[in-house]
Amino acid sequence: MSRSSSDDTSFFSKFFSTLFSSKDPEAKKRRILKNIAKDLAKTRFKFYKANADQVLPALAKFFYEIYKVISPCQVSFNNQQSPNIYKMMVVDYSLSDEQKKILDELTEESITTLSSNMPFDQLKKKVKENTDRLSSNFDKEKIAQIDKLYNKLLAFKQFCTFDFYFMLRKFDSTLHENDFTSAPKFNPIDASYISEDLKDFLTVAWAMPLNEDWSDVMQLFKAMKGVEPIKPAQWNKIISRLRQLKDAHVFEMLIQLATKDSKYAPKIDDKREQIVQSYVEKIRTQAQLTIRKLESEQKNSKIDSLTTQIFNTTNIESMKYYTDSASATFRKKNLAGYEYARPLNFLKAFLIEYIKRDGREFADLVLIRGKWVSPQTSQQMSDAFNLLIEYSERITTFDKKHNEDDGETGVKLKTLLPRIDRNKEAMSVMKTTLRDSNSLAREYIVNTTKNLIIFAKVTKMLIEDHKKQRPEMLINWKELDRFAEHPINDLAIGVYKKIYLFTQLMQSFMKN
Repeated sequence: MSRSSSDDTSFFSKFFSTLFSSKDPEAKKRRILKNIAKDLAKTRFKFYKANADQVLPALAKFFYEIYKVISPCQVSFNNQQSPNIYKMMVVDYSLSDEQKKILDELTEESITTLSSNMPFDQLKKKVKENTDRLSSNFDKEKIAQIDKLYNKLLAFKQFCTFDFYFMLRKFDSTLHENDFTSAPKFNPIDASYISEDLKDFLTVAWAMPLNEDWSDVMQLFKAMKGVEPIKPAQWNKIISRLRQLKDAHVFEMLIQLATKDSKYAPKIDDKREQIVQSYVEKIRTQAQLTIRKLESEQKNSKIDSLTTQIFNTTNIESMKYYTDSASATFRKKNLAGYEYARPLNFLKAFLIEYIKRDGREFADLVLIRGKWVSPQTSQQMSDAFNLLIEYSERITTFDKKHNEDDGETGVKLKTLLPRIDRNKEAMSVMKTTLRDSNSLAREYIVNTTKNLIIFAKVTKMLIEDHKKQRPEMLINWKELDRFAEHPINDLAIGVYKKIYLFTQLMQSFMKN
């Protein structure tokens, strides 16, 4: 065969080979991967052996050097899982002297101290002013600076807590966690065996701002913890090496070869958190909770004081079924429960122990035996007293209805309770029934208190009238004095004081 004929044959062989191979996806894929392997081999990082499709001990050594440096940091981060700790740490580090002073005034201890020397309305106003000042001192530039520092810290934390040990054990199964006393013996391994580990590594490594200065993170730790997490020179060396690897696309090519996926590209979560607003809101919420706690303590202290003055004890149990203890079952299911159990309990006890006794004694004297100049005032006092006796009976009947054994409302609630988790209609009926009961209880408290106030007002007028040389309301005080078992003036003053204290007690419950 002539030379020209041989060249023609070679040309056509290559032509047909190219023609058919271009239609073969696998051949095309192999060719692309072969080119990737060549590009990887041209880099200065000898992590991969193409003809054996293996990753080499040099790669393990690279990760081991990082692992050895960040190991103390990894332990520290793993021991503190709450991200809120780091949010607080970053913001606290970034606060101005003025903001620190405001924060000192918003602590529970400071607010508690102020509450003893300041009316609550004034205290609430001051706390609001302080939280508003704190918020306004965070301008856009400072907020951006704080958020940037936090996100850099978060990226640092995610990098340090990456499971280097799990990956390194694939190269040396005898390796011990956080033990750097002896040199490991790394072996080559199949590239596919580590491909997923490398993907996971890139999601944390490439999420870090590799081109930025990291001294602010190191200074943050030194200021807040008293020590730098890593020696800056060591960390800067790691960052520099990572930057070189990223610029050369070494890991991307290695993963493409290991997975036989030439289109692989790392997926990096570029989400950035904003922490300043939530920080300020947390401070605001804590301050408000402190105020509510102090208000509740003050209210309970006032209630206990009034209860003791009225009943000589705080242990009052006049209600049997509409009670706080019965409410516990409902509250476990996030229901309202018996919202007015405590005040209604006190009200029933007061009506029975004082109105039906001392109140009746005084009412019988002035209303039955008294000779009134104004029948209208007498009728007003009489109507109020009769309604108090009537409400006493109504409250007793209301209480019995909440008996779970034979009370209309109690049996209904007891029947509905086991069904509310799976039956929306049962839950709706349950809520309506409780709302109706609480509405009725509130009505009894409000109306009874109104009539107590009417009775007390007339009683006070009678006390003043009894002192006069020429009475203007009752014209037979001397006659009444003879009929009274106790000095009538002392009896009237005692009744008035008890009712006055009791209406204050009810108002303590009904303010909200």
